[in-house]
Amino acid sequence: MKTSEIFDALLANLKVGETAALVATRRDEIVKRLNKDFRSKDSCTDYKLMIGSFGRHTAIKGVSDLDMIFILPAGIRSGYADETGPRRMLDRVRDDLKVTYPNTEIRVDQCVVRVQFATNAFKFEVQPAFENADGSFAYPDTKAKDWKVTKPREEIHAIRECNDRTSTNTRHLARMVRSWKNENGVNMNGLLIDTLVHNFFDQTSDYDAASTGSFDRMARDFFEFLQDEPEQDYYLALGSRQRVHVKAKFQSKAKKAYNRCLEAIDLEGKPSANRKWREVFGTSVPLATTTKESSKSFTDTEEFIEDRFPVDVTASVSIDCEVIQNGFRPMSLRTMRRNGFPLKADRSLRFAVLSCSVPPPYELKWKVLNTGPQAEARNMIRGQIVDSSKPGVRIEHSDFKGEHVVECYIVKDGVVVARDRIEVPISNTAAKPESQY
Repeated sequence: MKTSEIFDALLANLKVGETAALVATRRDEIVKRLNKDFRSKDSCTDYKLMIGSFGRHTAIKGVSDLDMIFILPAGIRSGYADETGPRRMLDRVRDDLKVTYPNTEIRVDQCVVRVQFATNAFKFEVQPAFENADGSFAYPDTKAKDWKVTKPREEIHAIRECNDRTSTNTRHLARMVRSWKNENGVNMNGLLIDTLVHNFFDQTSDYDAASTGSFDRMARDFFEFLQDEPEQDYYLALGSRQRVHVKAKFQSKAKKAYNRCLEAIDLEGKPSANRKWREVFGTSVPLATTTKESSKSFTDTEEFIEDRFPVDVTASVSIDCEVIQNGFRPMSLRTMRRNGFPLKADRSLRFAVLSCSVPPPYELKWKVLNTGPQAEARNMIRGQIVDSSKPGVRIEHSDFKGEHVVECYIVKDGVVVARDRIEVPISNTAAKPESQY
């Protein structure tokens, strides 16, 4: 496939699609209920502002967090000015919405009312706020027991201006970066992504008029820009210049993406280029079918988590593997790889979660994928989405030579919110055909 065909398909597959209609329906239901209480108006859908990725038009398929400001009547502001005001306001909004959604989980979460829709696998975060004379908003903060200021309109304006200047490439790249973070488990929120994309276009005009035929180089240069960013606790958000915090370091994963871009560019025009771009942006990149692949002698049993759940990475998880051999002390696979120790066949492998920022309860899923000539010759690709062997752990066995990959997924409220993977290179063959790995 041509480069332009790959990226045209990627962008088409990232569109929010039919979810947009569901979001609009839920949004209007929420606003109608709040306007009925605060303004005594029936069926009124005014006094709202969609913010976040959806409001900046940089959201992609699978988006699960939807942020909305409900603009409060100015006349009631003085009644909520004391230190109990923020909590009373959020409680009032929560109780209003429980009338409309009596069987839905609705709770106050410091600055917003969170409405978790089980049937649609997304949640609304409703922020009641008073509009200030300068167009900013005062929103309630129960921790500070005060009203704080946010400037989402300035962020929306900044992304729109940059997008117009770059022939819509700002939003294209912002969506591609979201696909990368979801595929590679990068814990970055949408405002940080849009800020970094904005900063990238601020320091280069090379792609202001680029077509999708140049998006391979645009992706390469963006990840090079990202890997070279200094580690810091926060950035100043585009437009508003308010602090947007860095939840986890992203430079090392950006470096891997940069190197994969280089490899994909070298493979331009070959079917393997598509697979390399998939390592960067995930299954939204189409595969190229070849005669060789269509006549392969093994069964491709790999499953993809995106076909089971929406993916919207908003948290972090880290896994490691304990390698166990009779007569030897167990050793971490990551430690072995850092020190250059080979992993040989006929070893017991215990995969486990080292850390996870997602509060329980959640589901833990795994995928074990075998690759390479021996896996194909033995028709043992595997790659199905499976449960733990026991709580928090997946037990496997190193059997035959080749590159193998183990991934884990944290599923919360029907959405994959964190993922990690570890490569398992097995260096020699052992005669244990009954083993699965």
